[in-house]
Amino acid sequence: MVSHSVQKLFVEGGGDNDALRTECRRAFTKLMERAGLSGRKPRVVACGGRQRAYDQFCVALDHSQAGDLALLLVDAEAPVVSASPWEHVRSRPGDGWKRPPLAGDEHLHLMVQCMESWLLADRSALRSFFGNGLQDNALPVPTAIESMPTTEALAKLQHASQPCKTKGKYDKAAHSFLLLELVDPTALRAASPWADRFFKALESMLA
Repeated sequence: MVSHSVQKLFVEGGGDNDALRTECRRAFTKLMERAGLSGRKPRVVACGGRQRAYDQFCVALDHSQAGDLALLLVDAEAPVVSASPWEHVRSRPGDGWKRPPLAGDEHLHLMVQCMESWLLADRSALRSFFGNGLQDNALPVPTAIESMPTTEALAKLQHASQPCKTKGKYDKAAHSFLLLELVDPTALRAASPWADRFFKALESMLA
């Protein structure tokens, strides 16, 4: 049996800003460490836009050594109705991505429907970050996050944090990765089956 090593995790996020990409790498690295994957976790590559993340992932697969693996993590950007993530990105307008020959379903993972969904999974992290002004009653129940469109998830975060005096209203560039560092992977996995699938894949491949 071939021993696999997950070398890189290509993630959507960070835009074209070097400082944001650094925050993105740190946030996803800390999230994996908090999930107990501190020993052999992959190196996070913050790719900016989703198309660039897909392109870099495909290049990495083409140049991979036998037994080495790369993973791709992007926003779903829409409800996921297929059990196959590759079918989702193939059929979604704006993507039309083909599954690379060396990739299986286990190589592609989706934040359903966006990274803000992951932030909404952990109210304790939101309270810790925003402070006492956070309006809990404006937040969705964690189990509803995967059915929530991106625009609604963003709107609920902004509305709930509007009264907060220390951080102010949620701002994606200023707050998203700092918040992700605080998210409890256990709470995230309980709220999001697709997030649980991601962590299970990492655990399996790094075992």
